[in-house]
Amino acid sequence: MSDLHVIIPAGGAGTRLWPLSRRRRPKFLLDLAGTGRTLLQGTVDRLASAASSVTIVTGQAHRDGVLAQLPEFASSQERTLLIEPSGRDSMAAIGLAAYVVRERFGDDAIVGSFAADHLIARPELLRAAVATAIGAARDGYVVTIGLTPTEASTAYGYIAPGPALSGEDEAGAAGAAGRARRVAEFVEKPDADTAARYVSQGYLWNAGMFIMSAGVLASHLARLMPDLHARLETIARSWGTPQFEATLEENWPHLTKIAIDHAIAEPVAADGGVAVVPADAALGWTDLGDFEALTGIAAAAGNLGEAIRIDSEGAAVYGSVGEDGPLVALVGVPDVAVALTSDAILVTRLECAQAVKSVVDTLAEAGRSDLL
Repeated sequence: MSDLHVIIPAGGAGTRLWPLSRRRRPKFLLDLAGTGRTLLQGTVDRLASAASSVTIVTGQAHRDGVLAQLPEFASSQERTLLIEPSGRDSMAAIGLAAYVVRERFGDDAIVGSFAADHLIARPELLRAAVATAIGAARDGYVVTIGLTPTEASTAYGYIAPGPALSGEDEAGAAGAAGRARRVAEFVEKPDADTAARYVSQGYLWNAGMFIMSAGVLASHLARLMPDLHARLETIARSWGTPQFEATLEENWPHLTKIAIDHAIAEPVAADGGVAVVPADAALGWTDLGDFEALTGIAAAAGNLGEAIRIDSEGAAVYGSVGEDGPLVALVGVPDVAVALTSDAILVTRLECAQAVKSVVDTLAEAGRSDLL
């Protein structure tokens, strides 16, 4: 993995974890799992020691928060912090970092993008899957890590794995973790019945991890989105010069706002150019995308928060409002999560956890930016 140049896009507000996660205090800057390290720090911890370089891409609002947690990114040659002028979705963020890596290290540099807000219980299994992915990336594939589902979840997109790559053991590749296979298709978040069918057919969860050479990424973007490619090249060529900030500001607003899945993964998969490396369910991956996922982690750690519980075993309480805060008493509600901050209280049934985003939408429509 020493050949890998890690890219960590750190954006988004984690709206399904409101009020714990806010625009200026997003979930990647929080220690939601109670490990003593934030999700962003944990992402760097699991990958940095075996990588040639690490680049974090984040917004101006989070610059100081990132540097407070990871001060080495202010001055190290191997640790780079790039500030995007505005949110342009994942392709622009990942492309910015990848093209700077390409400018510094050449077309053959292997870049890997990993979200800043995921939790992985056994990082050594991730590193093993990434090592396999690097081999496929050297052969010219765009490679993703597919996660073996632990349930028929409707919260994730899925990957339909195809045949083993040329040179793989066809007999052993079909179900073996660590073997690279072509991607037949990416599919969006399904309904419950469709998710159950996907799991029964051996589909994998799409965790949004992508590994490829910087040159392969550039060649695909040059073909599929030539203007985006040209502007990213212009920005990257100014890296390390006094003109970099001005060049970034000039070109950034014109970059197409699109996710890397739609810009690269899906169209390239249709041409047979995307591979997937299955990762074992023992990886213990979660994107901590809502209070149901967070409560599962908290329950496994035996840390569901302080409360009086009467017929409410398993209900979770997060956050506090200081030593003088209210006592939380739960009666007959074993399926809820309660989140408290100094200015808001959320109560949700775990089965409705995905709908917490609607609270944020409602506040935005009401102009309550103070609570976002």
